[in-house]
Amino acid sequence: MSLLFLVWSHLKRKKLRSALTLLSITVAFVLFGLLCALKEAFTAGVSLADADRLITRHKISLIQPLPVSYRPRIERIPGVASAVHMTWFNGIYQDPKNFFGSFPVDPAPFLEMYPEILLPADQKEAWLAQRNGAVVGRTLVNRFGWKIGDRVPLMSPIWPRQGDAPWEFEIVGIYDGAKKGTDTSGFYFRYDYFDEGRARDKGIVSWYGIRIARGARVEEVAKAVDEEFANSPYETKTEPEGAFAQGFVQQVGDIGTILIAILSAVFFTILLVAGNTMAQSVRERTGEIGVLKAVGFTNARVLGLVLVESCLLAGIGGLIGLALVWTYTTAHGSPVPSILPVFYVPTRDLLRGASLAAALGLATGILPALQAVRLRVADALRRQS
Repeated sequence: MSLLFLVWSHLKRKKLRSALTLLSITVAFVLFGLLCALKEAFTAGVSLADADRLITRHKISLIQPLPVSYRPRIERIPGVASAVHMTWFNGIYQDPKNFFGSFPVDPAPFLEMYPEILLPADQKEAWLAQRNGAVVGRTLVNRFGWKIGDRVPLMSPIWPRQGDAPWEFEIVGIYDGAKKGTDTSGFYFRYDYFDEGRARDKGIVSWYGIRIARGARVEEVAKAVDEEFANSPYETKTEPEGAFAQGFVQQVGDIGTILIAILSAVFFTILLVAGNTMAQSVRERTGEIGVLKAVGFTNARVLGLVLVESCLLAGIGGLIGLALVWTYTTAHGSPVPSILPVFYVPTRDLLRGASLAAALGLATGILPALQAVRLRVADALRRQS
């Protein structure tokens, strides 16, 4: 008689109890997967940041602008390979709820600075040739059903167009990401078209991206950039791209600590629920365990019987929960793409979830299993009688 046959028979004996325990474990791992996806959504920019790129912004605040004339001065600084500027446009499509990351940039240096943005060569040429052309990320295209050649009107509460008319763009390219976590929800268009058409504050940008030259030291280049503009009307703060992205994440809070706190509470509760289920199951089968020992089951086999049952229950529940989250995020993506454009469960977290399910099974089964091992045949049969 195999262990799996015995385990399956025991689980079927109390179908409702087994089903409810399985459901509670599944819900816990669904929550685990969603929280991992949420963490990835907030920290994707940090993990994908290039170690050779810096961000230069206004010293006081990101919302304070910098002159577009800073670019050639930055590129003359020793250790700087290239620099590009970006401006937050805050484009809105048709409805105020339909806002997304949109930026006027200089196309050629921008694509050179960010090789993780994959754009076909013919679409790049079209962008360089068409003044009101825009390239759009795959996620954003799927969100609104756009295609190349579509004309897209956008409004911006920050940058009104001269005459208060909508900004008109034609989609000339659709870009994909070189890595899975790359944000493909952006909308990029030409800075010269933007600067010519905006109603006010011409000649300013929001921040600069800087690529340092090979062999240059990040700290020294950042210090040199800030010293270049010290005591000017537009002083700067330069930091690694990862630190810049981390600043946004910290505005929400310590995502890692929040995640650990929530999951600790959830899994502690599930540990009590599943552990109580296993303990009750072993108590109900005291006589059966005595009979198994009497017919030759060793202590090791009894121990394995209980542990296999607890691990099977935790494993099935955990895998179902992880599979549900993976299926949802793969098929539907982010539930709020305007706020969380990157939303998926990384493979490393799926593997951690599987390991956690195994650990949960061992933790909930070890005490009842040891109780079954210590049970003497005579005592078990006496209680049964």
